[in-house]
Amino acid sequence: MTKLLLIIGFVWPEPKSSAAGSRMMQLIDVFRSNDYNITFASTCAKKDNAFDLSSLEIQQVSIELNNSSFDEFIKELNPEIVVFDRFMVEEQFGWRVAEQCPDALRILDTEDLHCLRKGREQALKDQSVFNKSYLFNEVSKREIASIYRCDVSLIISEEEIEILKNQFKVSNHLLYYLPFLTEPLSSEAKRKLSKIKEREHFISIGNFLHPPNYDAVLFLKSKIWPLIREKLPKAEIHIYGAYASEKVNQLHNEKEGFLIKGFTDDVNFVMQNAKVCLAPLRFGAGLKGKLIDAMTNGTPCVMTSIATEGMFGGFEPNGFIADEVQEFANKAVELYTDKIFWNGKQKNGFLVMNARFDKQLFVSDFIYKINAIQNNLKVHRLDNFTGQMLQHHTTQSTKFMSKWIEEKNKNN
Repeated sequence: MTKLLLIIGFVWPEPKSSAAGSRMMQLIDVFRSNDYNITFASTCAKKDNAFDLSSLEIQQVSIELNNSSFDEFIKELNPEIVVFDRFMVEEQFGWRVAEQCPDALRILDTEDLHCLRKGREQALKDQSVFNKSYLFNEVSKREIASIYRCDVSLIISEEEIEILKNQFKVSNHLLYYLPFLTEPLSSEAKRKLSKIKEREHFISIGNFLHPPNYDAVLFLKSKIWPLIREKLPKAEIHIYGAYASEKVNQLHNEKEGFLIKGFTDDVNFVMQNAKVCLAPLRFGAGLKGKLIDAMTNGTPCVMTSIATEGMFGGFEPNGFIADEVQEFANKAVELYTDKIFWNGKQKNGFLVMNARFDKQLFVSDFIYKINAIQNNLKVHRLDNFTGQMLQHHTTQSTKFMSKWIEEKNKNN
């Protein structure tokens, strides 16, 4: 029997622009393959890179903030499940969903822990060691409240599950580990990939609207690349990413071999032609789509420990991990020039992909979990008094603020 699902998107999914866009399309694929009739709604304007959801027979609806038209829309739709794409969306629409469709299962897809990323960013700016005082920030107060108000939150990284349980004391029954869900890498697909002798240059990739990616490019340009270039004077690094601003493009320097390439329509093609991927992230959270792309395409990496968080579990990484500038540069040169190391690290990546991110390992258990919660929703919610309390107070405060804004907009 067809079931109704509403996804409220922070933005319209752009799988070619960001890991978040890829993640959303993976979730959509899971629900579609399990006979859900999907409606995707967002307040955001569509950009050129947005995926055409109508090609998947998904209804697309534009919705407004602080407007009771959403109440009428969702009441008529009457979905069995509502997925909030990031906590900010749950803040805006969660109380309306709870009022109009109280029996709908509310799922939060965190994408990554925003409070963790923000705290690490501030610690970096302060040149301080990241600790609880940075983790327990203003964003965390909002984000953890959102997790409690929902029936279950999808967490993309095992590291973040542990942070939520140990640092924030969130109950395990409100959390569900669901990483990137990828197609298994077949032996034939691996054989078809370019060998080391057929590849050249370094690559770095990431959406430039995402602050950790822009910071990584600046760090690469100012600190790391000059050390690599000193030992490999003919090497180039090709920097890819959507939404490159003028300040990003100004980093382009052909004489230094530092080339800003901007948006690529085919990440697999550019990754397969590169010899080594560099991911010198200094802050961030969640899982890194760039590392998934690199492993899928057989491109070994040099990466910081921040970049590797939640990626490898007990498996060997698909490259080297280094946080100190000189060591990072040395490992990049070593991986670039040593065929034995390169081949070994590539094989590690293939193993990690199939052992940790093959979607077949997760999908059936996820759907079972969703059905189990739905079938016992009242009992499930009774075990989450904190969530009920936060829902009550949020509804009172957010509801009347939103209605005040709506009336104010009518009078303008």
